[in-house]
Amino acid sequence: MDFSQLIKGFDVVWQNLDYLAWGNYPDGPISGIALTLLMSLAAIVLATGLGIIAGIGLVVLTSWPRRILVTILAFLQAIPIIMLIFWSYFLVPVLFQIDVPAIFTVIMALALIGAAYIAYAVFAGMIAITDEQWQAAYSLGLKRQQVIVYIILPQAIRMMMPSFINQWISLIKDSSLAYIVGVAEFTFLATQVNNRVIVNPTQIFLFVIAVYFVICWSLNFAASRFIKQYQLS
Repeated sequence: MDFSQLIKGFDVVWQNLDYLAWGNYPDGPISGIALTLLMSLAAIVLATGLGIIAGIGLVVLTSWPRRILVTILAFLQAIPIIMLIFWSYFLVPVLFQIDVPAIFTVIMALALIGAAYIAYAVFAGMIAITDEQWQAAYSLGLKRQQVIVYIILPQAIRMMMPSFINQWISLIKDSSLAYIVGVAEFTFLATQVNNRVIVNPTQIFLFVIAVYFVICWSLNFAASRFIKQYQLS
């Protein structure tokens, strides 16, 4: 295949661009790139919130509550995301007799595993703060919760923001695993298009790579700019 044929092969992408972008919306449920972005955003927000809470827990908890938290985080770090999605979707309805939406399953699986990694990033940032800052805050009459929320945690998050960004990007890429429970995200629709036209798979999946690159690069760029402005302010 020469270069001109490669470029011409992208016609199949342009012809199906609307479908790849948002599926059959508004005549059907939103899917494609739009669904990937929505799931990723929801997972990022949940993972960050849960990760910060768990990271604080690693610092303040002691004895058996801390051991339980460490065990849960270790389990989430050890299990592959695809297995957590699979078992959550197929096993939870059997155990609890409830219907679990596939999209919700994917978001929660991504958020829980992302939170486990963010928790240790927050923990590392918090214990890196010198004891003098803790003692100075206590000498001002602040309670432990106030010291953490207003003094220690903001500094820890600032230091660990690059780790946050890396984890957010991983969550975006891992959202493609939603195919295992039939969620019609971007790669799922790209595979559908490829199976339907049975030609030019190279162009279709090059387009998939390009879209994920643009999404992840944009997030990295925006977050990096925000960090620079935040550090200068």
